[in-house]
Amino acid sequence: MERIAVLGGGSWATALVKVLSENKSDVRWWIRNQDDVHHLQQYGHNPRYLSGVRFDLNHVKPSSNLLETIEGADWVILAVPAAFVQTALKDLPLDVFKGKTLISAVKGMIPKENLLITQYLEQKYNVPADHQCVIAGPCHAEEVALEKQSYLTIGSLNMNRAEQFCALLRNRYVKANPLDDMDGIEYCAVMKNIIALACGIAHGLNYGDNFQAVMVSNSMQEIERFIDALMPLHRDLTGSAYLGDLLVTAYSQFSRNRTFGNMIGRGYTVKSAQVEMNMVAEGYYAVQSIFEINKRLNVDMPITTAVYHILYEKISPTVEIEILKDKFK
Repeated sequence: MERIAVLGGGSWATALVKVLSENKSDVRWWIRNQDDVHHLQQYGHNPRYLSGVRFDLNHVKPSSNLLETIEGADWVILAVPAAFVQTALKDLPLDVFKGKTLISAVKGMIPKENLLITQYLEQKYNVPADHQCVIAGPCHAEEVALEKQSYLTIGSLNMNRAEQFCALLRNRYVKANPLDDMDGIEYCAVMKNIIALACGIAHGLNYGDNFQAVMVSNSMQEIERFIDALMPLHRDLTGSAYLGDLLVTAYSQFSRNRTFGNMIGRGYTVKSAQVEMNMVAEGYYAVQSIFEINKRLNVDMPITTAVYHILYEKISPTVEIEILKDKFK
């Protein structure tokens, strides 16, 4: 039986625990809030997210002790919002992940440091790149909870390790496949949240499906220019780990980034939108990181620039989308 630690109490962590535990893995589940842990132990479901999912506590062991959760695991899945990763891990010894495989289920970047999660784990905790994997693909937690057919891509430099983790995830409604472009799919996962924000903003301003389709097609070109400038490599961005993830995040009712953008387009301030959502929209933090990285690359990124101007420089969404209109083809 594989021993897996899942770190995080949100909807994606909850969905992953469901899949892994129902596949009979031994899952140690770290949740910061002790009251939530007690609730899970007593009632067998997460009181805050996807509360309809019931867990077999013979296979799921909730805990608020982070070090204890990690120490007994072979695989450690990080499913904490990127903005809180440093805080969540800050008291751990630097060798805590030695000999373990780390899987990032975070589609965001470390704010201010502008690092991918895999880069941060390598630099801060000496986790070799080939001991890491990234979960990517169009896969909303809500649909996994409903057992809708879903597809995941596991990115890694170590294809054997990626295939082993795919095998832990596969079931009748989840298909998982390995891919060796770990950095590419991780950057794409970050950027698709920025695009979803832009789509939400446009929707909030009453732009229709025609405009959104043009925005998404232009965004794919923007993502390709950016990733190619960072790491030139032949990759097919029409694959589900790239385009598929972008499409579901840009269009789905479950997309928190699209929802956040829609609120901004309708006139909410950033703070009021964050408070009302009570969930983290990774794109808010990601756009600042990508914008900063692009200062040295100087890639043409009009959508990213527009979202950055709206969120961080308080420029009117109406003005920025009007500018974008003239840049699209």
